Amino acid sequence: MKKKVFALLPDGVGVRNYLYSEVFKTNEFELTLMHTFDSKTLEVIGEEVKFQSAIKLPNYKESVAEKFLRELICLSRLHHNARHLDNPTILSTWRKNHSKPALKVFYRAVEFGARWIKRYDAILNLERRYQKALRKNVFYRQTRDILERSRPAMLLCLHQRGLQMPTVFAAARDLGIPTATVIFSWDNLPKARMALWADKYFVWSEHMKREMALFYPEIPQEKVFVTGTPQFEFYADPSRLIDKKKFFEKYALDPNKKIICFSGDDVLTSPDDPKYLQDIAQAIVDHGLASQWQILLRRCPVDFSGRFDKVVSAYDGLIKVAEPLWYSAQGGWTSTFAKMEDVDLLVSTAYYSDVVVNVGSTMAFDFAMFKKPAVFINYDQADKHNPNWSVETIYRFQHFRSMPDKTAVFWLNGANEIVDTMALALTSGENKSMEAWKAKVIGDFEVASKNIKALLNDTIFGLS
Repeated sequence: MKKKVFALLPDGVGVRNYLYSEVFKTNEFELTLMHTFDSKTLEVIGEEVKFQSAIKLPNYKESVAEKFLRELICLSRLHHNARHLDNPTILSTWRKNHSKPALKVFYRAVEFGARWIKRYDAILNLERRYQKALRKNVFYRQTRDILERSRPAMLLCLHQRGLQMPTVFAAARDLGIPTATVIFSWDNLPKARMALWADKYFVWSEHMKREMALFYPEIPQEKVFVTGTPQFEFYADPSRLIDKKKFFEKYALDPNKKIICFSGDDVLTSPDDPKYLQDIAQAIVDHGLASQWQILLRRCPVDFSGRFDKVVSAYDGLIKVAEPLWYSAQGGWTSTFAKMEDVDLLVSTAYYSDVVVNVGSTMAFDFAMFKKPAVFINYDQADKHNPNWSVETIYRFQHFRSMPDKTAVFWLNGANEIVDTMALALTSGENKSMEAWKAKVIGDFEVASKNIKALLNDTIFGLS
């Protein structure tokens, strides 16, 4: 009988980056999905991913004690990281705008408690208390029973921030089942949202491994493995490209015009994206460049707001839209994930577009796969949607400190600079600074699936 690997899916974000990759395309072990999806969502995933079985996680209700400890650990770590790295923007990930009175009282208690946590060993003590609290939840006993019956050879979590995952890992740890987790994104570690105690941690690059030592010094470096991340492997696969004629016809693009891809962020990350899009469109019109340039809008897949509709309508013919091909059963992160067709769409968008513009998005790396330039929007709107939001804060986030120098991208510092900045980007050649940034953050991405699969095999067959 083949040994089983359980892939833990607390939500849909790990589907494209890992389930669609080559990691699980193997006959060496059986794949079981341990998930939170409804039956229809699981059916859609099954159309693209071959798995032998699926187990739905029991309903998880976090106790007050668990929630308090989890949030206290998070805020205490944020304070520690902000002091340690002299970067107050790390604290901006802590949400304060709670509307319900009970939540306001709860989070004030968390903030009060965090004031007294000054030493790192106090944070580690809280972590130990949190682990004990997890084991008192009925969810722990239910999950432990499932694992005890199934006895997988390995558990791999595909998103380390999942709320239920610490308890699943606690049950596995108590049963002696090996565990591993990926670090999902390049900006996750400073946010202090990793509550998993795993046997192995898979990171993108040596840079991210150094970050693990910086933010989680208690984790032995021998438990941290540089694997790369499979999400960028698709760009090296020519079969993922949509035929040029089909692509241009489907999205009403003119093959004789340059394509400026406007990549939207989510509403919280960049609340003024529609105004930035309007600025770019209006600048093109005002300078008579609509015969040379066109805009292709790709909104954030979990932006269900419809906030771009008026701008797109106002500049009909100039702004074309490539809607993300994502599946969503409930209109939120939990059950939202990319269809395989969206992988092809994203790869083709980066390949056929000439430049990407956004507010500090990872899409800069996606476009860098084809050596395409990125423009980072670097000015605030006069009538900001959120008066407390600013690009000044965005670009001081910790993950942007990985940039070798400012020339890795082009900086759009005001609406009056749009045409000049775009023209400069569109005529630029290979950007060595961006190549260095990509190599530093992403590492050896082309062998990520191979590396992860090898580590899984080493563990489940007792080689490590």
